[in-house]
Amino acid sequence: MTLDFIALARSMPAWESGDHDTIRETLSVSVARLARAGADFFVCPDNTAHQALERPGAELALPGLHIAEVVADRAARDGRTKVGVLGTSFLMNGPVYPRALAERAIGYEVPDARDRETVSRIIFEELVNGVLTDASRDAYVRVIERLAARGCDAVALACTEIPLLVTPEVSPLPTLDSTRLLARAAFDAAVGHCPLPTWRGGPVTG
Repeated sequence: MTLDFIALARSMPAWESGDHDTIRETLSVSVARLARAGADFFVCPDNTAHQALERPGAELALPGLHIAEVVADRAARDGRTKVGVLGTSFLMNGPVYPRALAERAIGYEVPDARDRETVSRIIFEELVNGVLTDASRDAYVRVIERLAARGCDAVALACTEIPLLVTPEVSPLPTLDSTRLLARAAFDAAVGHCPLPTWRGGPVTG
């Protein structure tokens, strides 16, 4: 296993301006470095980054697992009918999870505008800095309660840091922990329990 990391701060201006193609180019550098290190496939635990990875462009240097596909597959196996999605504002306002869930005939909901702002603010101001507070946990629980009231039967924790704050024990809905689900899928692929991935970036089809 080899890790590669390019600081998110370098891409924040592109995120703010909606320049996903530039972000894809940055991510492709990481994938190329992993390929040179001898990796067989890549995983990107950043849910939001998949909005850029799905952009059309040259094939990435390695095939990779798509985090939303992994989460949506688990939701389908669990028999979920409507999934609430929590993540950054970029992700909650974007197409990644709506597409992946819809392709499996699963409905989705995102929090209302005020709750989306709360969820994203806590991520960027607290969670990415390792700050975990009871007040923020309570705020997330209230957001999930409102998603449950709108008919959701599970909630996707579609940001790497959210499971640090919202554990299954405190969540009003069953959780789909994207971080752990992706890690398990990567392990299964690495040890041959399932085929290696074939997606090399770009729109997801089939």
